[in-house]
Amino acid sequence: MSLNHHAGRMSGRDPHEAHRAATPLELLFDLTFVVAFSQVSTQTAHYLEIGDLTTAFGGFAFTIFGATWAWINYSWLASAYDNDDVFFRLATLVEMIGVIVFALGVPPAFHSIAEGEHLDNALIIAGYVVMRIAGVALWLRAARHDPAHRATCLAYAKNIVIAQVLWIALVIIDLPIGPTFAIAGVLILFELAGPFWAETRHGRTPWHAHHIAERYGLLVIIALGEVVLGTILTISAGVEQYGWTMETVLLTAGAATLAFALWWTYFSIPFGELLEAHRERAFLFGYLHYFVFAAIVGIGAGLHTGAQVIAHDAHVDAVFAVSAVAVPVVLYEFVIFLLYALLVGRLDPFHVWLFAGAVAMLAVAIGSVALGASLGAGLVILACSPVVIVVGYETVGWRHGRDLLARATADRSH
Repeated sequence: MSLNHHAGRMSGRDPHEAHRAATPLELLFDLTFVVAFSQVSTQTAHYLEIGDLTTAFGGFAFTIFGATWAWINYSWLASAYDNDDVFFRLATLVEMIGVIVFALGVPPAFHSIAEGEHLDNALIIAGYVVMRIAGVALWLRAARHDPAHRATCLAYAKNIVIAQVLWIALVIIDLPIGPTFAIAGVLILFELAGPFWAETRHGRTPWHAHHIAERYGLLVIIALGEVVLGTILTISAGVEQYGWTMETVLLTAGAATLAFALWWTYFSIPFGELLEAHRERAFLFGYLHYFVFAAIVGIGAGLHTGAQVIAHDAHVDAVFAVSAVAVPVVLYEFVIFLLYALLVGRLDPFHVWLFAGAVAMLAVAIGSVALGASLGAGLVILACSPVVIVVGYETVGWRHGRDLLARATADRSH
């Protein structure tokens, strides 16, 4: 470890470096996303609880993309080129400032969607552009210091610059909300195409498989913080409304078990080993995680909504609240199974049955509340959905996973 952080060369890290782990700077950077995710979750919950689904879904989709995509780009860049010098540290500081500005822009964006005239996206795009321009500076520096990957680094930089110019133009033009969302959708696709074009056209950057898997896992934990916060809000609302009763116990058990089982489900998969065995499947891993992060933040928003229903401050009922949790849970479970199947290159029939059992528990949870069960009871049944996956994996599925991982590794050797 260097004792100083003088300017160095961003010549690329060893993609097979032993004991590569997340740095303290990366952990600090991740913490800024706690604020961004909290803003998105809180605003989504606010519009869910008043029954404004258009604003809730539209605002959620628009804002969660900006936060997660900026993080994804930074993390892959850092995995390949983080030299921890003063330039890299200051560029990270700029990115963190961008995240904070972005988070401050989330409430105005949601409010303007509810108004339905023009999208108030100036602050949120300003924060996003700050994040992305800091990345441009790092890509250009890597292009200068790493001749072998110069074309790839420049392709990244060009894509980001073009996209940011267009995002700024979208703010300046200030179109009605419909055309604004349509253009934003095209720009999002352009942003998503950038890394794929750069890496497949000009060559792969030297990212580290186990480091990337750890980084994504850490953001999953950060996102799960919103589920934990939703859990606390739900329990607090229950205690305030009922005192410490059986209903409060059920709320506590259900919400806490849900957060824990979601964590266990994710970390049952050896993503690092699978990425190391099949580096060509990195895009599947990277892009599909957008839906993992979105689903977890959505679960937090659903629990926030449940807290408001319990406190009688919502315009929706308990069935709506449990459904608001169940929908992102099923998305999370589906993407986890899909990720695993695509990374190992095979579909395990046992996993299909596990997924079916998990979905059945969600349906039972919604049906039970619709038939008169309390929200606490519904959350306990809902929490059994990922628990089905955990129990299935720990009793039988781990053997399937061991065999599939061995085959994936063998495929690589051939």
